[in-house]
Amino acid sequence: RKSKITASRKLLLKSLMLAKAKEEWDQEIVDKQTEKERYLSERITPLHTSGLSLSQLQDLCRELHEKVEIVDEERYDIEAKCNHNMREIKDLKIKVLDLRGKFKRPPLRRVRVSADAMLRALLGSKHKVSMDLRANLKSVKKEDTEKERPVEVGDWRKNVEAMSGMEGRKKMFDAAKSPTGQ
Repeated sequence: RKSKITASRKLLLKSLMLAKAKEEWDQEIVDKQTEKERYLSERITPLHTSGLSLSQLQDLCRELHEKVEIVDEERYDIEAKCNHNMREIKDLKIKVLDLRGKFKRPPLRRVRVSADAMLRALLGSKHKVSMDLRANLKSVKKEDTEKERPVEVGDWRKNVEAMSGMEGRKKMFDAAKSPTGQ
């Protein structure tokens, strides 16, 4: 999409807006300065110390000191209220972020921890627990296929003599053939 305003027109409007903003900012600074001077002239009366005796100067100093203490107390109270409000604003911002649910979670690293270290962290360093996790695993026994077949135990020398020669081979051939034939 092309904009309807040309680049030179945009630049001109931008410079005019900046000039107007600077002019208003300067005017605001002047207004604040005049307001400050007016306020100070109302609150602070000029001191006339010429022609006063020592006791009158001391009384004037005491009065000024009392006024300074009152202003300092007011300043401290306002500062305490301001700090309290800032803490409350911070807490409310955190609550808003929690309710919104869009807070950034810090990236967590994977840490390898042994079982002993994990138990030590959970139970404290007082307990010296060493646990072999493999000992608690269920043991599975493999069934031997040879155990299923009954094995005839006999004299091996007779078996060798019976199988030797052509008769032994014929018996092996017949034995292999007979179970399939049934």
